[in-house]
Amino acid sequence: KSENRDYIAVFLELMSKSTKVRASCDLRLVDQCTGLRSSVIKTGPRIFKSNDSSRYAPGTAQFKRRSEIEGSAYLKDDRLMIECIVTVFKKPRVTKTTVAKSPPKIDRPPSDMAQHVGMLLEEKEGLDVSFIVGGETIEAHRLVLAMRSPVLKAELYGPMREARPGQCITVKDMQPSIFRALLHFIYTDSLPGRGDFKGEENIEMIRLLLVAADRYAMERLKMVCQSILCEHLNVDTVSTTLALADQYNCDKLKDACLEFIKISDDNTMDAIVASQGFKDLKVTCPSLIVDALENRRKLRKA
Repeated sequence: KSENRDYIAVFLELMSKSTKVRASCDLRLVDQCTGLRSSVIKTGPRIFKSNDSSRYAPGTAQFKRRSEIEGSAYLKDDRLMIECIVTVFKKPRVTKTTVAKSPPKIDRPPSDMAQHVGMLLEEKEGLDVSFIVGGETIEAHRLVLAMRSPVLKAELYGPMREARPGQCITVKDMQPSIFRALLHFIYTDSLPGRGDFKGEENIEMIRLLLVAADRYAMERLKMVCQSILCEHLNVDTVSTTLALADQYNCDKLKDACLEFIKISDDNTMDAIVASQGFKDLKVTCPSLIVDALENRRKLRKA
């Protein structure tokens, strides 16, 4: 049909004669460079009958546009690799059984340790160490800080400790709001707010919090920040995030940024190159630009 001529058609056929079966299938294209699968069409579950057109799946001849396949990593040496996952549903076997009553059970409540430790900071009881951050005094509990950060443990209890009880520690090159967010995570194992990190202001806070996590060797917080930054990669943020990931040895985040650039279409790439972050990256980390463009060139050649 004329409406199908721009598409590639792929079908699964029930070959057994005089039979019917309840099944589902998932047709996936395989990226021949990375091995990653991308689901294209899912069918069912439904009944396949060998004596009529229902023996075929899917019910359309429009599997994928040719223009989307040509020049992509799915086509290599004029060959497509398609993975088909077929699930056959057998009739359930029902047997009469006597169901024994389960013994009584009392559910265990979820942990509330973080809530109670967080209340120590909120209620400001027993505070025994002070920090001067950006001209502001912020107080905390020495033992809690030492428990969560090896760097703070060394500063508070190590042989080269910066502060004795009653003295203050000056924290340079950090905003008070970032230090408070750091303390919030130390006490509660969570970030402040409701978890909505949309907007450039919130993303910048996460970037600064990642720097603070690196400074105080808090690897879980550092990974949480990387995850959030990865979720918010776009044409405006990817270059700045790539530079940050490279500077603070965030290998997974760096790989995610390079992959984002690698798979971007031409219009998206034009927008990335026009962004201020990309211009800054060319000046501060030109080698990253080379890596990103080289990965993109290899994808186009594949």
